[in-house]
Amino acid sequence: MSATSGSTGDTGSTSGPVRFDGRVAAVTGSGRNLGRLYALWLAERGARVVVNDIGVAISDTDGLGTAPPSNPAHDVVAEILAAGGDAVASTESIATVEGGAAVVAKALDTWGRIDIVINNAGVVRQAPFADVTPELLDPVLETQVGGVFNVTRPAWRHMARQGYGKILNLSSGAAIYGIPNMAPYAAGKAAVMGLTREMAAEGRPLGITVNALMPMAKTRYETGLGTIPASPELFAWFGHEYIAPLALWLVHEHCNVTGEIFTVGAGYMARVLIGVNEGFTKRPLSIEDVRDHMAELMAESPIRVLHLGEADSDRMLHGFDPPPAG
Repeated sequence: MSATSGSTGDTGSTSGPVRFDGRVAAVTGSGRNLGRLYALWLAERGARVVVNDIGVAISDTDGLGTAPPSNPAHDVVAEILAAGGDAVASTESIATVEGGAAVVAKALDTWGRIDIVINNAGVVRQAPFADVTPELLDPVLETQVGGVFNVTRPAWRHMARQGYGKILNLSSGAAIYGIPNMAPYAAGKAAVMGLTREMAAEGRPLGITVNALMPMAKTRYETGLGTIPASPELFAWFGHEYIAPLALWLVHEHCNVTGEIFTVGAGYMARVLIGVNEGFTKRPLSIEDVRDHMAELMAESPIRVLHLGEADSDRMLHGFDPPPAG
């Protein structure tokens, strides 16, 4: 099955229940929260799953805290096995090349193939921009960006040989909304978007689709949302079960979109478009020209969507007369 551009809107969907029978998936950071639900639902619908988690404390600031008494990856595996599914645990860190390779090796050694990778794991650190130290920045980039490389590269080689693969990278609205105190996280998640588009371009002729998801879900009972205070009702409204359906459809064999970014939460989902406005062109160009044409530069319509593999260099080359060849 070849991957097609997401801009076509073609999902190749069929009727009947969505199943993953015969497929092998690796889900990083799947001991808790969203990753756990991805793993559970994949297994419930027939996939064999590598449940990866290092079992550390969850902390959005300094990485300190009380770790769970046992690695939750084992708990999720036990839950899957008890329900009649098939899963194995992986406790390696995706922040290292060796750890990422071990996640993929677990799938290959156990079931002989890998079809799906969901890059869900990642560290969060929050601080005012001026106070971001290497100790806060490095763990975020090592997991949010490095983790995608470390797990997906070894999986990619096998997917390319079998002519089939589904990759979902987890990004975040923090990458584009402009949320104070989230500089490391925003930088990492923005990198994931660019990486997703590049991977999709390379993967398309290989039968590998790559998409990104920006989920909005509550993972902490004690946190609110902006000016909305924390409450059980808020937690339920942004439940994990409103994220997993889109995540799993994007890694299903009948979903052929690739190179796309989606926002999802609370039952709402939408495609995030990358585009440019009409802008303006002038040669020669002065600083005063820029000043005088800022309204055109900032116009919000019309917008031209840049599909996978497209650029706006055609506008830059308008009127260019190349010299004769030779």
